[in-house]
Formats: sequence, C-alpha cells, structure tokens
Amino acid sequence: MYIKSPSRLHLGLIDMNGSYGRLDGGIGLTIQEPNFILYGETAEKGITIDFNEEHNFNDKIKNECVKKINQASQKVIDYYGVDEGFYFRVDSAYPPHSGLGSGTQIALSTGKIITEHIGEEANGYALGKITGRGGTSGIGVFAFDYGGFIVDGGHSRKEKDSFLPSSASKANPPQLFGRYEFPEEWGVLLVILKSDVSVNGQKEVNIFQEYCPIDRKEVELFSHLVFVNMIPFLLEKDLPCFGNTINKIQTIGFKGIEVKLQADNIKNLMAKLTEIGAYAVGMSSFGPTVYSFYDESNKHIVQEIKDYVGDDGIVITTKAQNHGHILTK
Repeated sequence: MYIKSPSRLHLGLIDMNGSYGRLDGGIGLTIQEPNFILYGETAEKGITIDFNEEHNFNDKIKNECVKKINQASQKVIDYYGVDEGFYFRVDSAYPPHSGLGSGTQIALSTGKIITEHIGEEANGYALGKITGRGGTSGIGVFAFDYGGFIVDGGHSRKEKDSFLPSSASKANPPQLFGRYEFPEEWGVLLVILKSDVSVNGQKEVNIFQEYCPIDRKEVELFSHLVFVNMIPFLLEKDLPCFGNTINKIQTIGFKGIEVKLQADNIKNLMAKLTEIGAYAVGMSSFGPTVYSFYDESNKHIVQEIKDYVGDDGIVITTKAQNHGHILTK
C-alpha cells in the first residue's frame, strides 16, 4: 500500500492574543511538491523502516523519518490494540524544520497505512488526535485530508490556555473553518536557502512564551487583512491584490515576529524578491522556506531568483494541490 501526501505553506497564525476567548487560528496552502511517499505492509512483529535506494536521502531526512514513523506507529498501534508489526519504505521525503510541515505528513501517512491495513476508518483529523499533531495549527491536518487553501478556527481557551507551538501542545486539532480552491493557473515559487539555523523544539517554545500575547490591535488588523482582503481577492483570482495582502501580513502579528527573528540571508532574499517585482513575498511558518506566487505575466521572477540564489539554496516551482493525500492499494 502506498500513500502520497502533500506539503503545505503556513501563511500565518491569526490570533496569538487570546483576549476574545480563542487562540491560534491559521491560514495555509496545500502544495504538490515537495511531497512524502510511503509504502507500508504488515509484518510479523515490530516496526521496520527502509529507504528507497534510488533516492539519496541525507541523514537529517532519514533520522526525522525514522523518529516520526516510529512515534506515530506506536501511538496508533497502542490506540487500536494492534498485535502485528509493519514494514515501511520511504520513497519520497523533504527536509524537516523547513517550514513545509513534514512532521505532520509523516505521522498522518504512517497512521493512515496502519488503519487501512487493520480495517479502521480514520481521517487526518482523527489521526492527528491520536498522534498528537495539530495542537496549534490545523493546516497540515486539513491539507492531508482536503488540500486547497485552508483556514482553521483555532482553539477555545477552555481547551487551550497557553501559547505553545504544535510540537509542545496537547490540544486536539482545531476545527476546519474554511477551505477554498486555489487557482490552478497560479504558479508557486519556493526558495529554501542553505541554513544551519532552524526554529524547533525548546527554542520554538521559548519564542512563543516570550513574544505572546501579541498586541490585540495587531491581531485585529491581521484578521481584517485575512478575511476582508486575502480571501476575497483569492476568490476573485486577483493575484496582485492577493499578493499585496501576503506582503502586508509579514510585518504584523505573530508572523511579524517569525520574520523579524530570521537571519539576514532570509531577509535579503525576501527583499530581492520584492525588488524583482514578485506579487507576493512570504515566509512559511518559521522558515527558512520563502514563497511567492506568479502567473504568465510575472514568471520572469523564477529565473531571476534562481540566478540570485545560485548554489546557496534550492528553488522549486510547483502548484497548489486542491485535494488531499492519495492512497493506492
């Protein structure tokens, strides 16, 4: 059995103030590439993990896959009381802690293969609860299930009353608030610079605790830009205006903190994209992935940014994915 799950861009957390009774809330986009492909079958006992020899996976990717597959497998096996073991082979994967949501896709893909083999119906939301994903943002969970442009509703302060990243939160995934088709004619540009600096683990927890709550006025402005500008411009397929809203949210709310804490090379890259006329310049999650969108009239930015980056990173051109994972039996 094979499963192919997408990656995602996390455009921003909406309300990291909480004074209105809710926390978090997120906006994000499902993208076709990079993706995670996992093969799985039952085995006599234990969990065995292999990697497709045709792909030259680096140690960082291998270690993260082994860790996340083992963790997710054990939680799902314990939850359902499964007696048999499983063999997994990773056929495609992408770097962890790059802002593309690899951890959630690995966990949910692993869980889905196990539940399919034992005859249990479980979607990404249910598997997120079991494997402990989605405690802050639900974008990865809903990208797995539905794809498209996603808005999640965050958490009631009755359920979650602290500012924590998903990796440290015990809350269940949030509710899906809105899901929209993303224009297929718009290209998605990803730039991932080589960097030894990543924000995860205790470092990420410390940032949430130091900078939250965000000023309520910034949260109100961020919310206004998302719901009265970004989404309507998306539905109207107005890329320049949609992109301009993306640009505006990089400097306010929790997204403004994420960008402010980046290394100079990330900030310089974002400035360069603006300089060459990109409609949108954003950073996914805590980075280092920087993204933009383009159409036929603005596709010159792709080659120009490739020339700028050179050997200091990778440039990926892809499209949005308006559906979730694909399972092949």
